[in-house]
Amino acid sequence: MKKEITSDIIRQQFLNFFVARGHQLVPSHSLISPDPSVLFTTAGMQPFKPCFLGENCPYSSRVVSCQRCFRTSDIEEVGDISHLTFFEMLGNFSFGDYSRREAIHWALELLTKQYQLRKEKLAFTFFRGDKRSPADKETKSVLLEEGIPAEQIIALGREDNFWGPVGSSGPCGPTMEIHYEVSSEHHFPRSPRDLENRFVEVWNLVFNQYFQDEKGQLTDLPRLGIDTGMGLERLTMILEGKASVFETDLFADFLEMLKKKSGQNFRHFSSSSRIVADHLRGIIFLVADGVRPSNLGRGYILRRIIRRFIEHSENLGLGQNDWASLINWIVKKYQPLYPGLEQKGILVEDILRQEKSRLEKASQRGWKALKKLGKRKLSGEEVFSVYATYGLSPEEVKKAGYTFEEKAFQKALLEHQKASQKGKEKKFGGHGIQDAQKEPEKVKLHTATHLLQAALRKVLGTEVKQAGSDINTERLRFDFTFPRALTAQEIKAVEDWVNKRIQEDLIVQKEDLPLAEAKKDALFLEEAHYPDRVSVYTILDPKTGEIASREICAGPHVKTLSTLGHFQIIQEKSSSAGVRRIKAILQ
Repeated sequence: MKKEITSDIIRQQFLNFFVARGHQLVPSHSLISPDPSVLFTTAGMQPFKPCFLGENCPYSSRVVSCQRCFRTSDIEEVGDISHLTFFEMLGNFSFGDYSRREAIHWALELLTKQYQLRKEKLAFTFFRGDKRSPADKETKSVLLEEGIPAEQIIALGREDNFWGPVGSSGPCGPTMEIHYEVSSEHHFPRSPRDLENRFVEVWNLVFNQYFQDEKGQLTDLPRLGIDTGMGLERLTMILEGKASVFETDLFADFLEMLKKKSGQNFRHFSSSSRIVADHLRGIIFLVADGVRPSNLGRGYILRRIIRRFIEHSENLGLGQNDWASLINWIVKKYQPLYPGLEQKGILVEDILRQEKSRLEKASQRGWKALKKLGKRKLSGEEVFSVYATYGLSPEEVKKAGYTFEEKAFQKALLEHQKASQKGKEKKFGGHGIQDAQKEPEKVKLHTATHLLQAALRKVLGTEVKQAGSDINTERLRFDFTFPRALTAQEIKAVEDWVNKRIQEDLIVQKEDLPLAEAKKDALFLEEAHYPDRVSVYTILDPKTGEIASREICAGPHVKTLSTLGHFQIIQEKSSSAGVRRIKAILQ
């Protein structure tokens, strides 16, 4: 094993290994998953879900990637030696191209020859089968042919060695997990408990041979898909010979900086240090991918980890003045891999400051409201009311000594999210325009909103994304992601672009398309849930076919832009951290 190995070398060696074996290198996708059934990208295979299902796939039949991922399923475990919310997943994938045999052979070759891990310290688990699916005998057979002794191969059940689907439905199948012995003593694992105590899971190879529907029914896929995932942080821990992921080069210098800033004389890094390190990484990447704090969906998750970051940084004696250097360290570490990240540092700091201020003010009002209830045992609905009104989280309420019905709280939260989502879809889709003939001005302003978004992306860049919208009979209001106030020149440029399109009398065309096809080239709201078929409105020049705007939308719209009149921005201001608001009229 090489002594001077680093996470950057490990990452690049993995990618190079599979590129040399005919795999297309695919850059990391956003943390905002294109799959509407999940909030975030939680696994490397998610961006390739259509490829596994034999749908339109823009990639070759075998690909390799290092995908940024975000999970909160183990958030309460973050602070130990290995659990993380944000992590990078290395993976190679085959969409009906190669079989288990190639996947297993390459995995062993990479681990034992490229990374020089001792074969006798590896253990392998495979699916033993149950009433729903037969045992994966082929995997065991291939391992034996590769020279792996039977003593190093363990059969386990569905809970351990059957993966997927991601979301409510999708591809899934039996897995083969590769574990590495980190204990100084050496003997083959005698049981699953022995495996858990002395080994660390390194790599998970999923053999997607089934499709599971929303009812849990399995059907055979027409072709086998290979989906592998290996956490970079955990692999780095093993190859660098460290006792935890936080001692690797991915975290060590950052934690040393925390130690110096906190002034605490502790020998081992505390759980608060680890939580701060993990959560700040997650916050930076979520914000960079367009997530903003809110009380719903992705925004709620971001707000939750921001609260935890602030709480644990205060446990270490760190204040707001320390945040900038912490953010800059992480940005500098990852910017070479994720271009554009350096532009988000100031925005992240602003969001943290605004959230801290908001939390302090809201919490004071929330605690007063709780005291007025005059009891320590609360209903789930009462806790949800305090949360929805003041942002006082259930975790904070519990920590203060209150008890409540957690299932009732989750039910109230789910009902609220469903109601809000319906309102969002109505608002973003057609702005509640029930009768176009009776509300012609709202229809005009709706079309102008599409033009405004196109103009903003033209003038300011494609990082601009819609964050909210509202229309009445007098004006439109449009919220969008952008880190600073617009200059007078930029506002004029946006107005001029819109008015030029109006003067050119472009036309508006409507198409009804499958959702997957529409998402290829039309703007859409990442947090909205759409039906399987959607309407796409395109504003274009009828003479040249040049497209000015193309969006998934429920309508309605005008047919020609000459009916809009003159477009004028009457206000541009901040809506929240990283989000600007424009109000505009038609004259």
